[in-house]
Amino acid sequence: MNNLIFNYLLKNFLKTFLLCILITYSFGMILNLFEEVEFFKNNDVSFLTPLMLTSIFVPSMVLKFLPFVIFVSSMWFMIKIRNNKDLLTLKVYGYSNIKIFFILAFTSFILGWFVLVVANPITSSMVKYYEKTKSEYARDIDHLVTFNNNGLWIKESLKDGDRVITANKTEKFKLIDVTIFHFDKKYNLYEKIFAKEVDIDTNDWSLKNVIIFEFENGIFKKSIENTLNIESIYNYEKITSLFNNSDTMSFIELVMDYRNLLNNGYNERFLNQSLHTMLTLPFFLFLMTAIASILTMNTLKKSDNLKFLVLGLIISVLVYYFKDLSIALGQTDRIPLALSIWAPIIALSLFTFIGVLQINEK
Repeated sequence: MNNLIFNYLLKNFLKTFLLCILITYSFGMILNLFEEVEFFKNNDVSFLTPLMLTSIFVPSMVLKFLPFVIFVSSMWFMIKIRNNKDLLTLKVYGYSNIKIFFILAFTSFILGWFVLVVANPITSSMVKYYEKTKSEYARDIDHLVTFNNNGLWIKESLKDGDRVITANKTEKFKLIDVTIFHFDKKYNLYEKIFAKEVDIDTNDWSLKNVIIFEFENGIFKKSIENTLNIESIYNYEKITSLFNNSDTMSFIELVMDYRNLLNNGYNERFLNQSLHTMLTLPFFLFLMTAIASILTMNTLKKSDNLKFLVLGLIISVLVYYFKDLSIALGQTDRIPLALSIWAPIIALSLFTFIGVLQINEK
């Protein structure tokens, strides 16, 4: 009998969760499809292109809202079994509030790890394909920054032509072994600059140990300078921000290739923030399920679903803004970054502990 009841709880909880996922995915498809259609309106593509891109982008968006999806699905499931008297029947068969709570909460916790290890690598690959495909249709490619096996490459439009910059590697705010090519509007090379080191902390780049080749009268004239300053639309913060899309990196990639990502120029603070944020997911799912259980298991009386819907929306908004505020404090160095990410988990854990003691007495 215990196995039968356990299977009943697990099966119906997961069914409710999957239904909420499907509803969230459907809303995401509708909302994002308008944006994709607007993007492709001046391109000669069929409707299938924006539809396909929307379908592969929305799963990553759903994962971002997974704590709130699990919260809604937990409340929905608990209200349903309470209103149809199944909760009372479970108690008759020896399933206390605390036992039901732990079954649902630990199921959510395991779901969180399943998402990180299995679903997240799939969605990150889908987002990479999404961004690559959209970039092929993007019309504004006057400016370009990319990392590859040959180092950093930057293309920048100037008033009188274009500038292409290559660097073998990056070291914090500096580019090492840099080559700068200046082209006129007809894309003829008229200047080539070599620099051992370039400080890109600001838009006013400072070049050191500089060798300049200027093309005049069919030949290159060489000159050497200890330092040289050039103005760029890029600086360290802007360059690193172009690669700060955590959706394109999976949890497995962050754990296994952390050092390689650093060597490829990714910002260490950004990588740490992404890793800690992903690690909090199973705990967030556990706690959001716990909060939903606490709110709905205080009584066996049948209640108005609308009241719980409004209450659930209010709690979701409060948790979202508390989490956002905490991360903002970490990003501005008001508190340690890792603490800012885990602070909402700690606060919700304290609230959950008190709530669990209350429902255990009922």
